[in-house]
Amino acid sequence: MSGSLRGNVGKKDAKAQRKEGRVPCVIYGGKEQVHFSADVTAFKPVLYTPASNLIKIDVDGKEYLTILQDLQSHPVSDNILHADFMELDPKKPVIIPVPIRITGTSPGVLLGGKLIKKFRKLKIKALIEHLPDEIEVSISNLNINQSIKVGDMKMDNIEFLDIPSAVIVTVISTRNVETPANPGK
Repeated sequence: MSGSLRGNVGKKDAKAQRKEGRVPCVIYGGKEQVHFSADVTAFKPVLYTPASNLIKIDVDGKEYLTILQDLQSHPVSDNILHADFMELDPKKPVIIPVPIRITGTSPGVLLGGKLIKKFRKLKIKALIEHLPDEIEVSISNLNINQSIKVGDMKMDNIEFLDIPSAVIVTVISTRNVETPANPGK
């Protein structure tokens, strides 16, 4: 994404920027705040993806490594009004929500159970170099009335910040559950 510095910072300037198809933005978290504007079309690859994106922003030749921290949009037209980016330091850990991807086939679902996904993203803390695009959650060993909790998740160099007892995914019983045949009867 690229942008250009804003000379004036205020309501009139912001309104004029929006009229030209640009979004007023700010980068903070570094040595100083950087106020700039970016073309509204530059936001499409950032917004319409489930991945947690590290965004490189070029403002008048100077590059910043950021994440999108906050986005304000119009309540009726849904047009982007303002964007806040947080500058990242490669030496400091970052806290970011990362999407979950369910993998495998659950034996409990094959028997007629229903898979319930409670989280779409998990909040993690890690250095930028260790940030995953997504977190895989395997349900291959999940039977009926079993679940996977945040505390069950283990990844190298990543700390999970959600409550350890929170359920990520579970298989519940339904009325049409097949019970395995009992050879003893």
